Amino acid sequence: MPGAGTRTGITSGSAPPLLLDVTRLVSRAGRRPTGIDRVERAYLDRFLREEAPVFGLIRSALGYLLIDRRGMARLAAAFDGQSWGRPDLLSRLSWRGQPARQGLEAEMRRAAIARARPGKLRTMLGAHLAPGTRYYNVGHSNLSARVLTALGAIGAQRRVMIHDTIPLDLPQTQAPGATARFEAMLRRVGAAADLVIYPSEHSRRCAETRLRALGRVPPGCVARLGVTPLTPNRSELPPGFPPEGPYFVALGTIEPRKNHAFLLDLWEEMARRDPEDLPRLIFAGARGWAQPELFARLDSAPPSWLYECAGLSDDSIAFLLQNAAGLLFPSLGEGVGLPPVEALGLGCPVIAADLPAVREYAGNMVVYRNVKSPYAWERAIKALRKTLGGTEFSERVAPAGWSAPCWDAHFSITLSRVC
Repeated sequence: MPGAGTRTGITSGSAPPLLLDVTRLVSRAGRRPTGIDRVERAYLDRFLREEAPVFGLIRSALGYLLIDRRGMARLAAAFDGQSWGRPDLLSRLSWRGQPARQGLEAEMRRAAIARARPGKLRTMLGAHLAPGTRYYNVGHSNLSARVLTALGAIGAQRRVMIHDTIPLDLPQTQAPGATARFEAMLRRVGAAADLVIYPSEHSRRCAETRLRALGRVPPGCVARLGVTPLTPNRSELPPGFPPEGPYFVALGTIEPRKNHAFLLDLWEEMARRDPEDLPRLIFAGARGWAQPELFARLDSAPPSWLYECAGLSDDSIAFLLQNAAGLLFPSLGEGVGLPPVEALGLGCPVIAADLPAVREYAGNMVVYRNVKSPYAWERAIKALRKTLGGTEFSERVAPAGWSAPCWDAHFSITLSRVC
């Protein structure tokens, strides 16, 4: 047992403690995970396999919570079982209408080895973490000046993942205020981070250009994100899915950057010219922030060719992809672009916008087309349908020579002492 005043997990010659910020994960309880959520979860799972002392930091309603390995295991189990725990009075008052978040934050309070109001964060961290602790923030959350300063004050090494700079590169696709918030966050990271982790060379180039303009470019490394293999499962799909006949899938939140309007325009034009030979189009993703004009178009689109579904499990999405004529990915910008990678792993052909990050991950396995040329997309779609012919989709396999990036390779870079 540690003696009085001994910091948790510190022994002579031991590996430095690992501290993962899991604020984003806790805030997302009960919701379908986004790409960034999956990255934070992958780190949580990996930390639980490490021999070093591991901890989690959570920004809660009134301050901060520090959990140890046992608390992190409880967090992982909550997501595995979709069982969020019993809300307490504070979580009920703080997160009205979010029962899963209420329960999970209360559960983390019960699991915490320490709690602190904002002004006492540094004291809490210093009492439990040794100098040299490696702090990882991979969720673009809780990167406040208070947190970064407190970590620096106790001698922690601050390692931050910047997924992309899309809020600055494509401000017209962002919700109000998002661009200014992101720039402020990036400025804080540039000033304080000891290492910035990037998921692609493209995201590194874009971020370092922005960081240079903001004043400081921290040391950086590129570590491609891993892709967890999916297991197709039809049983959880809603009635009517998948539709009869050939169909294409657009995967992801319905938001301006994903460019769903481009596909709607394309299908409306194809329907006008050749309605008898029109494949179905599935938008597999939730509606994002306010786009009243696009949502009105979705509501009025003919149900004979447009299908919309949200909240699908990963395995349900895998079934849709495995049986689709192809994945369509006309995104305007990506730091990674994982849907094409996931589709390729299931043997699903991909037509995508010609984006640097997608090329980094998918190479020449994808058909690339310029989103400024609807005609080029239409030709590619028709050519793909013709090529598939009578293919038995359930027997699909990944293309020859295809190898998806793995998490072990990612962590061999990001968890090393020197990147």
